[in-house]
Amino acid sequence: MVLNSIYSRTIFTAATLSLILASCGRGLDSKSSGSSSQTPATPSTPATPAPSAPVLTMTYYPVKELIFDWTDSDSEDNYKFMMDATGSSGWTELSTLGQDLVMHQDSIYTTLNERIGAKYKIMACNTGGCTDSNIVTVNAPMTAAIGYFKASNSAASDSFGYKVAVSKNGTYMAVSATGEDSNATGVGGLQSNNSASGSGAVYIFKRDGSTWAQMAYIKPSNTASNMNFGQSLSLSDDGDYLAVGANMESTTAATSGAAYIFKRTSSTWAQQAFLKASNPEAADEFGISVDISGDGTTLAVGAYTEDSAASGINGDETSNAASAAGAAYVFTRSGTSWSQEAYIKASNPTSGDRFGASVSISADGTALAVGASQESSNATGVGGNQNNESAPASGAAYVFRKTNSVWSQQAYIKASNPSPYDNFANNLSLADDGLTLAVGSYGEASNATGVNSGNQADNSLSIAGAVYIFSFNGTVWSQQAYIKASNTKASLVFGWSVSLSADGNKLAVGAYQDNSSGTSVDGNQSDTSATSAGSAFLFSRTGTTWSQQAYFKAPNAEAQDYFGYSIALSGNGNYLCVGATGEDSSATGVGGAQTNGASAAGAVYVY
Repeated sequence: MVLNSIYSRTIFTAATLSLILASCGRGLDSKSSGSSSQTPATPSTPATPAPSAPVLTMTYYPVKELIFDWTDSDSEDNYKFMMDATGSSGWTELSTLGQDLVMHQDSIYTTLNERIGAKYKIMACNTGGCTDSNIVTVNAPMTAAIGYFKASNSAASDSFGYKVAVSKNGTYMAVSATGEDSNATGVGGLQSNNSASGSGAVYIFKRDGSTWAQMAYIKPSNTASNMNFGQSLSLSDDGDYLAVGANMESTTAATSGAAYIFKRTSSTWAQQAFLKASNPEAADEFGISVDISGDGTTLAVGAYTEDSAASGINGDETSNAASAAGAAYVFTRSGTSWSQEAYIKASNPTSGDRFGASVSISADGTALAVGASQESSNATGVGGNQNNESAPASGAAYVFRKTNSVWSQQAYIKASNPSPYDNFANNLSLADDGLTLAVGSYGEASNATGVNSGNQADNSLSIAGAVYIFSFNGTVWSQQAYIKASNTKASLVFGWSVSLSADGNKLAVGAYQDNSSGTSVDGNQSDTSATSAGSAFLFSRTGTTWSQQAYFKAPNAEAQDYFGYSIALSGNGNYLCVGATGEDSSATGVGGAQTNGASAAGAVYVY
């Protein structure tokens, strides 16, 4: 080891010097003579000084990365990379880095807001000890760390980000663009042809570590204009199965609708199934909603304008006595073959209820939630009077369970404060175990803010929106939380999109008409200068208590971007994906320029 220059001089002990002088015929004492009887002392080794302090800097980098670099210390053997996760929880060594390294990358495997307040330092170490660098702290808004995703064939009015889905561990993300116009069919076709207006497309992105890239460009096997391929979509937990709805698909009957299953084998995607309702009829819009179970074996599909007046399970499909009452269908897979298992209707089917507007299924495919956003009962809570029609379009949710291969309705669920046109259950999300249910109600009008606070009966802020959490204790369902935005205002449409983590302890909510011009993480919520720029909110549950954790905006927030139109939270709760169908950049791929060259091309952001 090279020692510091201040130790370049040789230091001798007195005994050693005596020996040297004796060998020259001299001793320390000029009066003495003859040989010494003392044993020579061993020369001491000078102490190694600790290295000098490195100077540390931190840079935010997409997607969800922190880049650290520092000045090289002198005489270090290694560096220790240290983090205090909360800023007050104490230091933890994340890794030991080699001598002379001056840069390190730290990927953020949580949502970005969870890293705010974290502190980092570098320790330069050798046998003489360790010397700390300065401390750097993660602060909002973390703009440069946000992932920015565009279609590979980005074009005006494509509405990329119309729907978004993400696998359980955040490795795969699917994004639809219902306005995409290519006449390509299958996977990997020609993207530049625009002869099938509004046919729609789906794009698959894959994450390798912290690096994202587009993996596939997916079209249906029967592409046609205005079929709305990508109206709904869902990924299995492992990202092996993709379900896509095309509610305006018109084989058999005009806008009867269809659903498609695609299967990934290694890095190759292929269509596995083309699904139609057992009773396809014109304008049924089968595929308005889809959700595939976590294990990829069960698929739920909504057809919210189906017209049968049947109720319950596997009733009369041919009755058309209840226009747009709606229906849901369950399909199961055996090997590579899919077949319909159940035809599901509400217990109180009524014309215009739109049962099937939303569907969500548990990981094992044995619990199913279905929304009827236009249902009109004024009942409150769980199990109320279904036959009262005095609250038009207040909305309802229904939970079904499969036991021994037989489906049955378990619960009829209403908001604690139903009012006309609340559109309760326009969107909903069921936790993996089927025990927690989040229900969006974008038309709810209370001026309350936060969780379980304020006057729910107040209707002073039209279309402010709310989200309701329900839990099942093994016997009954009950409402656990009434959730409002922290910046409640009229026309916010909070609850337009909702997504729960697998364990049901995190909730993401979209409000695509939020007018704030704030940007990135925890931006300005009170501003109203960017009409319908949109926003997203993240809540978490501890025990039975919910609280807001973060407020998200696009880093390039602008009016009419509609950020929050779609939302998806990975099963592990670590990746938040938000669609902005009105975003105007003509960029392509991941991390392009956020300029305005293609009106309503759309974008997706990852936090």
